[in-house]
Amino acid sequence: MIDLHTHSKASDGTYSPGELLRYAAKKNIKTLALTDHDTTSGLLEAQEEARIQGITFVPGIELTIDWPTGEFHMLGLGLQRTSPELKDTILFLRQERRNRNLKMSEKLKDFGIHVDYDELVEKFQTENIGRPHFAQVMVEKGYIKTRQEAFDRYFASGRPCYVNRVGEDLAKAVQAVKSSGGVPVQAHPLSMYVSWGKMEETMSGIHEKGVMGLEAWHSGIRIAEAERLEKLARKFGMIVTGGSDFHGEKVRADRRIGITAGKRPVEERLWEDELKPMLEKIHGDPSLEFEG
Repeated sequence: MIDLHTHSKASDGTYSPGELLRYAAKKNIKTLALTDHDTTSGLLEAQEEARIQGITFVPGIELTIDWPTGEFHMLGLGLQRTSPELKDTILFLRQERRNRNLKMSEKLKDFGIHVDYDELVEKFQTENIGRPHFAQVMVEKGYIKTRQEAFDRYFASGRPCYVNRVGEDLAKAVQAVKSSGGVPVQAHPLSMYVSWGKMEETMSGIHEKGVMGLEAWHSGIRIAEAERLEKLARKFGMIVTGGSDFHGEKVRADRRIGITAGKRPVEERLWEDELKPMLEKIHGDPSLEFEG
């Protein structure tokens, strides 16, 4: 089994990078990409643990992209370094994330809910705070019963404490990933809220800006949708990837490591026949070493 889209405590997952690799080994994962939101801070720890566990490790990141509807996330897979361009992108996104979190904290006060941003940073030991962190503390303080309730009542798009994201420009993000030795891949494209009637035109524009792959297989969609996305990727000559988007069992019970659309295992061909050959072509050798 493989998984090319996972998260750790370096962003909004529940396992530390090392714990994630140990968990992956127990689940018989042979190849794993760590793709934390807007940070590479967990990659060295994960890489070291992957060596111990005998797992092929793919250093990655998931970047937030500026987009008018829904969410646009872009994976950077096979990073060799954090280039100056990627450092600038991460710094920009970190500041925008902080601004968003401060606004959400203020909005919660209107409902008698007090969750301070600095409190979250202290508790979770990261500046990469997101809505799941708010939700966990709200449960612990007794404001709500479940994390999902936080999204249903306060944080989902259209709910009273939702704050729009500000993302990086797509062309800049693509260059940041490529300058770091990685492959830019469109993550869970249906999250963009683009209709199927406009999807081909949209993906054409995204591909023209340098995105080289499409995450056709994602745990949040149906098999028929994944197959349709894979056909679209073939049309543009993009590689196809897949993953679970695993954050931990307590965050999304429906997202299990190594499992993708239709509760199918992520197929090894998405590594062996798609991403791996592309990385070997870019790097000139099969090395996946991340330097930091």
